[in-house]
Amino acid sequence: MSAREIILKELLDASHLQGVEALLSWDQETYMPEGAGAARAEQVAYITTLMHSKLVGEPLKNALEELIDLKTGELRIMTLNDRETRQLKEIWRDYRQEASLPTEFVSALAKHASVSQQAWVRARKDNDFAFFEPFLTKMVQMQKEKAKYLEVGTTDYDSLLDQFEPDMTSENVSLLFGEIRERLVPLIQKIQEVKHRVNGSLLTKEYDVDKQWDFGVTMLEAIGFDLNMGRQDRSAHPFTTSTHPTDVRTTTRLRENDLKSALLSTLHEGGHALYEQGLPLEEYGNPLGQAISLGIHESQSRMWENLVGLSPAFWRFAYPKLQAKFPDQLRNADRDMFYAALNRVRPSAIRVEADEATYNLHIMLRFEIEKMLINENFPVAELPQLWNEKMQEYLGFTPANDTEGVLQDVHWSFGAFGYFPTYTLGNLYSVQFFNQAKIDISGIDESFARGDFSGLLDWLREHIHTKGRGRKAEELVVELTGKPLSAKPFMDYLEEKYSKVYNLS
Repeated sequence: MSAREIILKELLDASHLQGVEALLSWDQETYMPEGAGAARAEQVAYITTLMHSKLVGEPLKNALEELIDLKTGELRIMTLNDRETRQLKEIWRDYRQEASLPTEFVSALAKHASVSQQAWVRARKDNDFAFFEPFLTKMVQMQKEKAKYLEVGTTDYDSLLDQFEPDMTSENVSLLFGEIRERLVPLIQKIQEVKHRVNGSLLTKEYDVDKQWDFGVTMLEAIGFDLNMGRQDRSAHPFTTSTHPTDVRTTTRLRENDLKSALLSTLHEGGHALYEQGLPLEEYGNPLGQAISLGIHESQSRMWENLVGLSPAFWRFAYPKLQAKFPDQLRNADRDMFYAALNRVRPSAIRVEADEATYNLHIMLRFEIEKMLINENFPVAELPQLWNEKMQEYLGFTPANDTEGVLQDVHWSFGAFGYFPTYTLGNLYSVQFFNQAKIDISGIDESFARGDFSGLLDWLREHIHTKGRGRKAEELVVELTGKPLSAKPFMDYLEEKYSKVYNLS
């Protein structure tokens, strides 16, 4: 076998193990009996350790060293085409990061992540931050240790951020967030002055959860999710995972008195799932068969959730179907009334239920707290108080309890520090991509109104999904839109949309 063939075989084996780990983690958050938690943590740690050993083992290392200098990334072979060169560079990047982590640390982190996530579920349910505190304290310490091993950024936090959004820095994130805040805060203030113009009570009537489920699945199928190669289930926190492009799992959560929650989380996770199903099968197991970054991944979920799912054109198609499901609740509500209620701007405690205007303030809050925890050694025990202070600063109120506050998100429980900024980055990417798609696809609104979303999905498949990691995120944005990532298109979109919704001058 050639060096390249050996590398691809080892990566394929590691991907099979990653698929097993993903299935174990999916089951842990959906169907696993509570008493199985300790055993599951051991299983996840074992599989993760095997995967790590594949990714840093002698066969892969020796073969990779034939093709590229492991210290500098300089190619030793000059006969590769552009795509093969990018593939090799991305493999080297992954190897360098994986090899920097001791096997014992990888195993311990995987085990603690599983145990900590289970502790979060219990703490959130019982509104008991004190129970979760020691688990989170240990996780923060392990993430700091991980950052020291990785050492790819100017700060520990940047090293963790790079895991989710390669080449992005907290300085650049801060600049983008500053651009958003400069225009977003005045917009929200204007809306709050006329908030009486939109009534959201329509969405808080009693809506049977089984009917909500059926409607959500119908919408998933409508936008292109292939249920023959995927499924939806329920979990405490909506998420999407994949063992392979032919096996993609999404979850949602349902509340009888909150129609918007399940609907938008279903579309959001559906966007992630479409990306996973659209990755090239022939490249499975190597970087060309993987998503570019979490920010690009979030651009897909936020696009289907907001730019499609909160658009007037979407509801020209979907609203008659929703009325048929809930004739009593929606009998006296026309489509315009429903659309306005769905797009109401109101600061809320829960990030995943926030409107698309105030949503980004939730992300800014978490970004600031994450940097304090990782870079400044802020004590975890004082986190609830800090959280509430930041909520008052950013959104103007204090959560009623820790379940609605510091315990609401699952991410920190399993060590995803550096993940949160990708949600807002995803918002920015999504608008730039969608603006270009509307230029390239004629009559996109009319297609949506007919329930035909294939034009957009085909465009995303051609320009994003099938590219794998053949482009850097920043390269992809410039290639598709002609401009680097900016907050301006996103804020232009928000101001134009909500000026109409609220009839702002």
